[in-house]
Amino acid sequence: MKHLTVVDHPLVQHKLSHMRDVQTPSHQFRQLLRETSHLLAYEITRNLKSGTREIDTPMQQMEAPVLTGRRPALVSILRAGNGLLDGVLDLVPMARVGFVGLYRDEETLKPVQYYFKVPEQLDQRQVIVVDPMLATGHSAIATISLLKEAGAKDLRFLCLVAAPDGVAAMQDAHPDVPIVTAALDKGLNENGYIYPGLGDAGDRIFGTD
Repeated sequence: MKHLTVVDHPLVQHKLSHMRDVQTPSHQFRQLLRETSHLLAYEITRNLKSGTREIDTPMQQMEAPVLTGRRPALVSILRAGNGLLDGVLDLVPMARVGFVGLYRDEETLKPVQYYFKVPEQLDQRQVIVVDPMLATGHSAIATISLLKEAGAKDLRFLCLVAAPDGVAAMQDAHPDVPIVTAALDKGLNENGYIYPGLGDAGDRIFGTD
């Protein structure tokens, strides 16, 4: 699928397998998710703007590569997005952080917004949206639409597991937004959950049922 990157690194797939396992407790799930988000962040930040500046090494002066421009913005789709957010922040601690609060109407499967707080000057930042699951795509599409209305132009979406339905919906609505994920699963069940998936990511992260 266009603009879709599936990170098939053995460590990513190994950790994801443990997260899929229903026997994995919440504290281990959180740790595995944080570790996996480090590896996924490497891929999603591949195109951060960079330049050079002169530095002194112990041996000589050199033009060294450094990040340039406005600090990137990480936007978490609450609540489950925070599980990915913490790990990406470990790798990009200088990033600005925003939050979009959405919950899914269980009858329509459509997102309902209840919170929106994001950094200023989004038009000058690379914006990375994080949410562990890309299922129907409704929440991701709504979030990216809100961010575009707020000025964002350079957007990316990072998730742990995606369904073909969600990827297709995202690419129809926002074909300019690359998607990075650890797995493209088989599909959605009658309740809109990804299968084989890993269940409700928020419940797995926070130990709620």
